[in-house]
Amino acid sequence: MAGRFAPRTARPALPHQAAPTARGDETFLTREWTPPGPLDLRLVLSPLRRGPADPTFRMTAGGTFWRATRTPEGPGTLRVAARGDRIGARAWGPGAEWLLAGLPTLLGADDDPDAFTPHHRLLAVARHRRPGLRLLRTGLVMESLIPSILEQKVTTDEAYRAWRLLVRRYGTPAPGPTAELGLHVMPDARTWGMIPSWEWHKAGVDTKRSATILRAVRVARRLEEASSMPLPEATARLELIPGIGPWTSAETLQRSNGAPDAVTVGDYHLPGIVGHALADNRHADDEEMLTLLTPYEGQRHRAARLILLSGRIPERRGPRMTPRNIAAL
Repeated sequence: MAGRFAPRTARPALPHQAAPTARGDETFLTREWTPPGPLDLRLVLSPLRRGPADPTFRMTAGGTFWRATRTPEGPGTLRVAARGDRIGARAWGPGAEWLLAGLPTLLGADDDPDAFTPHHRLLAVARHRRPGLRLLRTGLVMESLIPSILEQKVTTDEAYRAWRLLVRRYGTPAPGPTAELGLHVMPDARTWGMIPSWEWHKAGVDTKRSATILRAVRVARRLEEASSMPLPEATARLELIPGIGPWTSAETLQRSNGAPDAVTVGDYHLPGIVGHALADNRHADDEEMLTLLTPYEGQRHRAARLILLSGRIPERRGPRMTPRNIAAL
């Protein structure tokens, strides 16, 4: 971790930027973009949603998506909706220009679905039925890394609850007309680092996970550099932090880097799902999963996404994991 921190990311140029528009007390920027092919906003953006009550993400009636995040320029809120074959967006806050400049990248403009060649009928059918699937790329590491750490070795309900409580308590209300939606921007690195131990405990986060987050936020700028690195280098950068392993780095880089080959190893369910779909073996382990995904080297994350979207999921035969209540201890 030696070396200077990278300079703050420069503000990207925004083509066809509209003049700032004021409505009430809120000023916003707008942009329209035409995707190069079919685009399903729900499929593309759903990996950013951390549970049904995620304070940083909402989908409202009519297929409008709201995203509150912390950009290199500051907090920002992005609203995205399909308008025929075009995508319309508005953005609020200091990060508005940065968010609109990165809209195509966020929605998969840099992704190449044609690089994927199915070698199994199930995957061919799944791809045919989901032509609007593209892998998003946020360009932001910490916003995906912290909730991924919270999801380590616990139920999703536990992790989602912890994320919700901590962001609402220590984050800031999102810019723009978001009060009714309850949107919040996650805390900055300094604020994460100042959360007292008893507040982690009240949120149900054990010492191991909170300590990993604290180690990560101390070098947040260095970790953010991983968003522009090739996958092997980005993975190595994240896994320098004790407590961040292959599962967490893959879950992060799938979102921050749009990495099509960042396959999730160490997951409780995924090996059995892949094994069931491709070899009728619901008891497959990580090694067998990686063997089955060998024909998709370079596109293994996309293959896993398509398998999950295919609906060929083995039926549960055992009890669900029982959520722990750390806060009550």
